[in-house]
Amino acid sequence: MSRPLIGTSWKMNLTPSEAVRWFDAARPLLEPLAATRDLFVLPPFPAIFVARDALAGSAIGYGGQDVHPDDAGAHTGDVSAPMLADLGCRYAEIGHSERRRDHAETDEVAGAKIAAALRWGLTPILCVGERIRGPVGPARRVVEGQLLGSLSAVEPGDLDRVVVAYEPVWAIGEGATAANPDHVAAIHRSIDQWLGDRGAMVRRVLYGGSVDESSAADLLALPAVGGLFVGRAALDPRRFAAIAATPIASHRRDDLPNERSA
Repeated sequence: MSRPLIGTSWKMNLTPSEAVRWFDAARPLLEPLAATRDLFVLPPFPAIFVARDALAGSAIGYGGQDVHPDDAGAHTGDVSAPMLADLGCRYAEIGHSERRRDHAETDEVAGAKIAAALRWGLTPILCVGERIRGPVGPARRVVEGQLLGSLSAVEPGDLDRVVVAYEPVWAIGEGATAANPDHVAAIHRSIDQWLGDRGAMVRRVLYGGSVDESSAADLLALPAVGGLFVGRAALDPRRFAAIAATPIASHRRDDLPNERSA
């Protein structure tokens, strides 16, 4: 099992000035944790330079919440992979349900963005998840369809560089709660197997969707959960540090059963 990967996307929250204060509070709390886990922060685009300066010399990564498929061109308001790379970004979030909803982004668009991120040495974080709460079977079909639509053109060696974040849409937002651990475990096993069947030797599958201090330990104890993608709870740097400090249960990925019939 690889080191757990724990990160946050702030969405459209925190101005650059507020980001300065967030990093001032967060870095001393997070830095000791980087010895045992990988950490990242995805601020809004105007605050990426704040992350660059605040995290200089640190093992904590940062990146963008989106990336355009093209490296340059007439795309007003968009941000390219070389722009992110030039700022020292290591990650690019792709395919979040809010991008799909607000900007009509498809799996094919996500795939083109993943290709751009990989071209420029960024780690793509592909977000997948079903919109409607229900049984494991239908959720698995939705997620595997998103994986196929977004990752079918990625070579097996490059699949090792892709992080998948499972975020059931119904578990995102104010008042929502994290998915049941049994549901999370089943979907994560499916994602892990899907990636493995296509040649990925390194599979990092994060859970996102109303992660907080009360749910983090149970989620990280699940065998196929390789880390957490934290939303609104992380807007408080102390809460994010508390979640990132959650003890990691020892478990082996090759102990996972095949539960395709679930």
